Amino acid sequence: MIKKVVPLFAALLLTLQLSAAPTVISVTKGKVDIMFRLNETGQPQYSVQFNKKDIVKWSSMGFSLDKDSTFYKDFELIDTQKKVVNENWQPVLGEVKNIRNSYEQLTVQLKKKTAPGYFLNIVFRVFEDGVGFRYVFPKQKGLDYFVVTDEYTQFNLTGDHKSFWIPGDYDTNEYLYSTSLLSKIDNTLMVKNSTDIAVRTVKDKYAVQTPLMMKTSDGLYINIHEAAQLNYPAMQLHVDNKNFALSSSLVPDAVGNKAYLRAASHTPWRTIIVSDKSTEILASKMILNLNEPSFIKNTSWIKPMKFVGVWWEMQTGKSTWSYSEYADSTTINGELIPNNRHGANTANVKKYIDFASKHGIQGVLVEGWNVGWEDWFGNWKENVFDFVTPYPDFDLKAITAYAKSKNVKMIMHHETSGAATNYERYLDTAFRFMNNYGYTSVKTGYVGKIIPRGETHDGQWMTNHYERVAQKAALYKIMIDVHEPMRPTGIHRTYPNWLASEAGRGNEYNAFSIGSPPEHETILPFTRYMGGPMDFTPGIFKLKNYATGAPDRQMHSTLAKQLALYVVLYSPLQMAADLPENYEAKPDAFQFIKDVPTDWDDTKIIAAEPGDFIATARKEKGRSDWFIGAITDEENRTIDMPLDFLDKGETYKATIYKDGPDADWKNNPESYTIENLSVQNNTVLKIKLAAGGGCAIRLQKIRKK
Repeated sequence: MIKKVVPLFAALLLTLQLSAAPTVISVTKGKVDIMFRLNETGQPQYSVQFNKKDIVKWSSMGFSLDKDSTFYKDFELIDTQKKVVNENWQPVLGEVKNIRNSYEQLTVQLKKKTAPGYFLNIVFRVFEDGVGFRYVFPKQKGLDYFVVTDEYTQFNLTGDHKSFWIPGDYDTNEYLYSTSLLSKIDNTLMVKNSTDIAVRTVKDKYAVQTPLMMKTSDGLYINIHEAAQLNYPAMQLHVDNKNFALSSSLVPDAVGNKAYLRAASHTPWRTIIVSDKSTEILASKMILNLNEPSFIKNTSWIKPMKFVGVWWEMQTGKSTWSYSEYADSTTINGELIPNNRHGANTANVKKYIDFASKHGIQGVLVEGWNVGWEDWFGNWKENVFDFVTPYPDFDLKAITAYAKSKNVKMIMHHETSGAATNYERYLDTAFRFMNNYGYTSVKTGYVGKIIPRGETHDGQWMTNHYERVAQKAALYKIMIDVHEPMRPTGIHRTYPNWLASEAGRGNEYNAFSIGSPPEHETILPFTRYMGGPMDFTPGIFKLKNYATGAPDRQMHSTLAKQLALYVVLYSPLQMAADLPENYEAKPDAFQFIKDVPTDWDDTKIIAAEPGDFIATARKEKGRSDWFIGAITDEENRTIDMPLDFLDKGETYKATIYKDGPDADWKNNPESYTIENLSVQNNTVLKIKLAAGGGCAIRLQKIRKK
């Protein structure tokens, strides 16, 4: 009898265990699966698979709120909904003309068992290239207004992945990328050795910023970021480098809280893009698809632009932003001629306008035009700029008339010195001023500590500020380029007048610091650019001996690579950043900058590997021309470029700007050659890239006679 009872008891025990197992709800799209469950404590959990292989193991979700510190457990499932969406839409400006938005959606509705009036919904969207999910707080009496003190979203990974990362800093994204295994992430040494950046608020030596790019040992590519970050702080990731687990770490405000919300409301989307092909990571439009459509109904005034400007000369020390330190001036024929190094003077600006007009460049940016630059930088300085008062040597009316006569648009510059409250007071005044003088776009800046004091660039308050500026600018039909904001999360779909941001380490660091290594631009598309366009300021032609007082400083790039960046690094707002005289010294190479567009009908990622190389082809908006950019890291290499994206049966003229045979970023960076070939869609170009080098190609369809 005993021998018979034991198996029966074991079977009964197994039945009880199975009946107590959490119910798993799953959704599949292509190779991507997401699963949801409530565990034994009523905590929401999810997992992600790609091609039936775990990408994110069971990971917990939830919050700590001021009204409920355990808003991460004791939930019960009260309902689920599923829906399928398959649609197409067209961005105002972009890398492709048409974007497919196709996903399977699962919404789970949860109720807190220990607090019956509290509800939480979680919405999952599964795409063929990844997963997005966000928390939704439905309208409810118990949480009409509440404070998020912590978010507990986890990403439990499957191994010690190779990672491309920058440290979690609440105030800047302008770091060099480190490449290491997850287990080796520790930004203490990197921060200590960072000689060219002011590290201010790195609180957690194991925190990294998103987008976080990873590669598994078996060749999968994973990118974790967020989409539609509005009314919420930026999400950083704390790394448990022993268990290969990531957890959300929200940027706090001055008193340590993370977000102030009122139901109904929701968080940004947490995004996981995954593929076994690196090129598909770069081609993904999932983050854009998770943002809301344009809130601007009439977008006809939003235009892409190339521009030059009074900027690089100040970065390299040739001239200054400030005026009064060198205030001696002379009047000749009624025109004020400065005897100083102030760059934004009338005569100098007219030279840039002449250059832009001569070469068909639409815009001219002028920094340092307005009073206040003598005492703008430092800790919490308010009321420095009023955004409407020019220096005496900047004749606003004369410059406006001159630019108009040359068919050139002037680009406004608003540096706030971090005083966001002061800027908000002046927004209407400043934008009306721009309308009156014909300025259609503005570059804003937020260098320094943020006012309100105690807030940071990536917190909820500043996130809302950037959105308020975009909304206000749209009312005045003004396009914006924001420097020092939080890193982008696809918001340019919703606010297409927000053309570009900085939010990363751009070309300017080669002017005033140790610069960026050749691999830097091969990492950026997999990290910073995942959320949107960057004002990187490419196109430097004088690659050595350009910085005043620093004769050994040089670009970590060849000239051909500087051309290729116009294609590889997408932005509808592209600067020809060097001095006019340096372009005039190499007119044949400058021709590519004149020709390359800033808005596209199609994009093909030909080849890519983060940290090593990228080759990208783009088709010009409304035309048959294609452009290719290819770049490499510090290694020279040959890249095969199949041209199978060209129209069959058609012949194209390929104008190829490539590294010279003796080119090298360190020893001979300005060596380049230009050649012309006839190609078709069965042609495979073999392009040799020098160390730190690149190649830029224009493909023009040859008209049949």
